[in-house]
Amino acid sequence: MWFVLLSVICSVTVGIFLKVAKKMQLSVFQIITFNYFSALLLTYFTYQPELTFKEKTIPYSLYIGLAILLPIVFLIQAKSIKETGIVKTDIAQRLSLFIPLTASYFIFNETFSQLKIIGFIVGFSAIFFTLNKKSDNKSNNWVYPLLVLLGFGIIDILFKKVAVLKEFNFTTSLFIIFCGAFVISIFFLIGKILVQKEKLEFKNILWGLALGILNFGNILFYLKAHKALSENPSTVFAGMNMGVIILGSIAGILIFKEKITKWNYFGIFLAMVSIIFITLSQIM
Repeated sequence: MWFVLLSVICSVTVGIFLKVAKKMQLSVFQIITFNYFSALLLTYFTYQPELTFKEKTIPYSLYIGLAILLPIVFLIQAKSIKETGIVKTDIAQRLSLFIPLTASYFIFNETFSQLKIIGFIVGFSAIFFTLNKKSDNKSNNWVYPLLVLLGFGIIDILFKKVAVLKEFNFTTSLFIIFCGAFVISIFFLIGKILVQKEKLEFKNILWGLALGILNFGNILFYLKAHKALSENPSTVFAGMNMGVIILGSIAGILIFKEKITKWNYFGIFLAMVSIIFITLSQIM
């Protein structure tokens, strides 16, 4: 569970980083683009991944899928926030947990204990209470939130598949995925520069390189967690989600002075209870 905790810390810090960047009116997409470049350099120089392998063993569909989904889901998430508001988008992102949990049972053949099932039920309740906030956006367009839900859910499943690959070290997989995501993001960025006349600014590149360090840690520890708990992927999926709810809420209160209702506090409490049940299910 330590790897889950480290991944949660990195994930929430990434969110804080992007929120600050947005308040400073920086180009979030430019930052995201160069974050992948920083992350792939870190992967290469830290782990020196093996890059010579037989072509027939390469899981192209897995790597290409993640390389495409990572930047595209980010774009969809940004569009969803713009069209339907951050509250509905957050709900969709958290509810995406349902997809990998279902996959844990039907695809990865995991057996759920009673304690873990209780933890999941409490966890889903925590999602609704934590995100029970008023939204100024009255749009009923659920297309973008639905795509956010599907996108994050599929990404979780694909990363689990990467973690259990036997032919490749996960750091090699990580390097290939970051390379692909960077190349695809660059194409999107060139399009924005040519079509929308967006200016490429050096400060965005610097922020992106810094963000890449956090994102590298986030995904690295997430994969390590899946390797350490290879027989219990649902523990990683749920633990990560509940951890982000708890730490993200604390960060919102302390750093951004967000107003939290009594129901939101109750949701944070339920998230803690959920993690306790899931942890106990691992111990017992």
